[in-house]
Amino acid sequence: MPKKIWVALAAAALAALAMRKSVADQQAERDLWAEATDDVRSSDEPGR
Repeated sequence: MPKKIWVALAAAALAALAMRKSVADQQAERDLWAEATDDVRSSDEPGR
């Protein structure tokens, strides 16, 4: 019986790590999109 508990705990820990990595990957992708779509205007823009 204790072996099954250890297996279940290990599986839960791996699932938590995978979810954490997925969330971090999604945040990194959002950051990249935010940076890529930033409307950065330079101070030497014509018309200013």
